[in-house]
Amino acid sequence: MKTQCLNRIGVTGALLAAAAVGLAAPAIGAPFGSDADVSYANRLWMSLKYRHLVGKDAILSTPYKGTHPHGAILDTIDARTRVGDDVGPAIIKRNYGGPGVSKSAVANNPRKFLKSVTVMFKRPGYDPEDRDWFWVKYAPDGRVLKNPKGLFLAGRVAKGSSQGCIACHKGAPGGDMVFNHDRYAR
Repeated sequence: MKTQCLNRIGVTGALLAAAAVGLAAPAIGAPFGSDADVSYANRLWMSLKYRHLVGKDAILSTPYKGTHPHGAILDTIDARTRVGDDVGPAIIKRNYGGPGVSKSAVANNPRKFLKSVTVMFKRPGYDPEDRDWFWVKYAPDGRVLKNPKGLFLAGRVAKGSSQGCIACHKGAPGGDMVFNHDRYAR
């Protein structure tokens, strides 16, 4: 019966109908948070950890004043890495916050204030419309975090939405979806 209904009104109609009655349908058409996205994000973390770009032995950069949604204080580093056959640049942003957070407090004790790690990885052929970036938000220990709706923050995060990683980064100058430089502009 469910298949017949979907065949009659189509997937778009089913999603609109579900939204109209307040039902969630994250498994159909969700642009992020799939099992494949989380699996890839886990492999990306391991690659970054091996290169000392994340984790307790990570190379750090100079803390600077941050902005919402990342954190009061940030530190950003980028490098090339490999995930399976994919080789590309990764931009790693550590997001710091909490009582007493400041640039000097983070410089002196980064682990105390680290709240999350957000990563952009240029995954060749992944999402040409959005410059092939794979987006992910991790807890400090490498667990992939979820949004308030319970969706994992990995993959094409909030693609098609007016808010979220992709919507915000489309406003970056240079056409590469990166705010701090234009090295990846096409």
